[in-house]
Amino acid sequence: MQNTPHLVSDVMTQTVAAVGREARFKEIVETMERWQVSALPVLAGEGRVIGVVSEADLLPKEEFRESAPDRLEQRRWLDDMRRAGALTAGELMTAPALTVRANATLSQAARTMARASVKRLPVVDGQGALQGIVSRADLLKVFLRSDEDLAEEVRYVVGELFTAPVRDLRVTVADGVVTLSGRVRDTSLIPVAARLVRAVEGVVDVEFDVTAPAAARARTPMAGPHR
Repeated sequence: MQNTPHLVSDVMTQTVAAVGREARFKEIVETMERWQVSALPVLAGEGRVIGVVSEADLLPKEEFRESAPDRLEQRRWLDDMRRAGALTAGELMTAPALTVRANATLSQAARTMARASVKRLPVVDGQGALQGIVSRADLLKVFLRSDEDLAEEVRYVVGELFTAPVRDLRVTVADGVVTLSGRVRDTSLIPVAARLVRAVEGVVDVEFDVTAPAAARARTPMAGPHR
């Protein structure tokens, strides 16, 4: 049973295409084409990631091929114009590189990607050396967990929360959506249960169809299904 957060190391790709600082423009394009990727880490020294070169960094050379921009456009597109004249990865790359550690959680990696609007992150060790790459698609792999696997972990989670016997609380999972049904002694814990179950990686949503025992209902009326 998985009851700890998945880490970047669980889903990252370890075989990574990369280029050195002195890689020429055509070599970069050929490497991207051969590996079918849209960006490459740029390495220096003992495999340390110093930047990333992407298709967006290469396109200005084609953009300014037919005509030179006027003076106003030159000011606005100064960085793109610099890249249009660049020849090596060191000149083209975006630096410093946005990276993530292998022991980061998937949610941490997802937040980093979302904030920077990037599709992938180089994974580095404590010295900045390349260990792998993690993409948006990799982060979605947790949603491939089976319903049975999710149900087992959710049962553990709710069993820890509801310390009273929970034999009357049923856990079912269909396409990643968890349903808790039956009877619970303390219905005030349901919002807490919802947060804990949604935190289980691979859970799409959680629904409740629970009631309190008769004695508890006399004290705290319980409405129908809860979400």
